[in-house]
Amino acid sequence: MDSTRSVARRRTLTALAGTAVIAVAVQIPATAGTPTVSESRSGSSSAAQPFSAAADDEYYKDAEGKTGEELKTALNKIISTDATAISYDEVWDALKETDKDPDNAGNVILLYSGVSSPADNNGGGEDQWNREHTWAKSHGDFGTATGPGTDVHHLRPTNVKVNSTRGSKDFDEGGEEVEGAPGNFTDGDSFEPRDEVKGDVARMILYMDVRYEGTDDFPDLEANDEVENGSQPLHGKLSVLKKWNEADPPSDFEKNRNEVIFEKVQHNRNPFIDHPEWVNEIYK
Repeated sequence: MDSTRSVARRRTLTALAGTAVIAVAVQIPATAGTPTVSESRSGSSSAAQPFSAAADDEYYKDAEGKTGEELKTALNKIISTDATAISYDEVWDALKETDKDPDNAGNVILLYSGVSSPADNNGGGEDQWNREHTWAKSHGDFGTATGPGTDVHHLRPTNVKVNSTRGSKDFDEGGEEVEGAPGNFTDGDSFEPRDEVKGDVARMILYMDVRYEGTDDFPDLEANDEVENGSQPLHGKLSVLKKWNEADPPSDFEKNRNEVIFEKVQHNRNPFIDHPEWVNEIYK
């Protein structure tokens, strides 16, 4: 990495690290079933320590100066080395920490609806929340196996009914608005999340593409520009995901989630949250 780029990136990361506590913008329901955007607040006891410029330079040192497939290969090694895998049962407790409502430590924020829901209201009931595989587990048929099936970087709490509506569809734009989750849309072959988490979804899908490259008996997951991928280890729609990554940069909530997973759960990071610009460096 040349010195100009290094100094600029250090200044940006240092500014982020200077914030003692991460302020988190979340979706809180003003009335039942009608989530609205709350104002960013600080003082959350669940906030993890921000990743410093020095820590970033050290963690990603082997990726510096690389682009395209070389960058993807370097990132795969970085985020796979010494990563901790957890069981599917352990995912419940992990999500209660990673997706904690910063204004109510007993609640979690549901990905698609944006609603703050009691953390202990998890299960299979229609009004409960369950574990959504953002990269649909049927795309590669890895199910809930320890590894891709339990990777918290792409597992999120969602309302059971909304999760069922999403099913195993690829991500794209268009369709009818989803009942119980205003701002989300679906049709016969795709699901469109609300604007506030479009970038989150994109970066989770692309993390899975980089993290799972066909080693350790897991399928080689690849993002592509199609929908209706079925059971193939493919997930779309790449051109739309790239657009969402740019339109919805990493939020404070998303950054804090990355820190919690790194510090407390899997001890690896989603590089596209730290460096969303790498999306266009890899997926040209």
